[in-house]
Amino acid sequence: MKKTIFIFSLICITLGLPAICSQYGLHSPQNFSSNFDSNAGERILFILDLSNSMEEPLEGSTKFKHMINTMQEILPKINPNTWVGLRVYGHRMGFTPAEACRASTLVSPISTHNTENIEFALTKSKPRGMTPITYSLKQAIKYDFMGFNGKKHIILLTDGGENCDESPCSFVMNLIKVRRDVHIDVIAFNIKDKDDLEQLECTALVTSGKFYNAQTAAELLNGFNNSIDSVKNVEAKIILPQN
Repeated sequence: MKKTIFIFSLICITLGLPAICSQYGLHSPQNFSSNFDSNAGERILFILDLSNSMEEPLEGSTKFKHMINTMQEILPKINPNTWVGLRVYGHRMGFTPAEACRASTLVSPISTHNTENIEFALTKSKPRGMTPITYSLKQAIKYDFMGFNGKKHIILLTDGGENCDESPCSFVMNLIKVRRDVHIDVIAFNIKDKDDLEQLECTALVTSGKFYNAQTAAELLNGFNNSIDSVKNVEAKIILPQN
C-alpha cells in the first residue's frame, strides 16, 4: 500500500492534481452519491466482468447471477435519454492465453433508449475466461466513445485484479497526462486480495472516479445505485452563511 501511495503522490505533485490528491481514500457504497445527470452531456459505459471466477458461489447464488439481478434492478432507473452502453470482458476463453486476454467486446454501443438492449445482451452472456481489465479500458477509450468530445464516464465491475496486461492503475496514471475527460468508477466485487484492491482503487481515484469495495450482493447493489443516481437524488444544496 505504501508503494502505491508514494507513486500516487508523485503523480499528484508532477501533474498538479490537488483535487484528485485530496480525495485519495477508500469510499464504501454507503458514503458516496454520484451525479448521473443525463443532461450533463456525458456518455456512460458499463464494463462488466464475465471471467470464470464470476461463477463462484456467493450468498446462496453465484457472483454472476447477483450481477445480473443487480443490473436488472438498476437499468430501469436510468433515464431513457441517457447515453449508455455495455462492454463485457472474459466472456470467451480462446485457443491461446493471448486470445483469451483479448476477450473484450462492446455488446451494446452507447446510445439513448438502450437499457433493454443492455439487459438482453447480458442474458446472452456467460462467464468463461480471463480478466483483461486494462485491455478493455484501452478499447473503450479508443473506440467506444469515438466522435464524442465530452465527459466519458466508465462504470467498471470486476471480481478480481488484472491478469493479462499492465495494471489498470499504471495505465490510467499515463492516461491522465494527456486526457482529463475520462472518469472511472470501480466496483470491486467480493475481492479479498489487498494488492488487487489497491490497483483498482488507484484506477478510480486517479481519474477522479469513485471506488466501491462491495463484498456482498447488497453492497453491489448500493454501489451501482450510487453510480447511477438520478438528478433528483443529487440536487445541489445551497448552504447560506449564518449571520
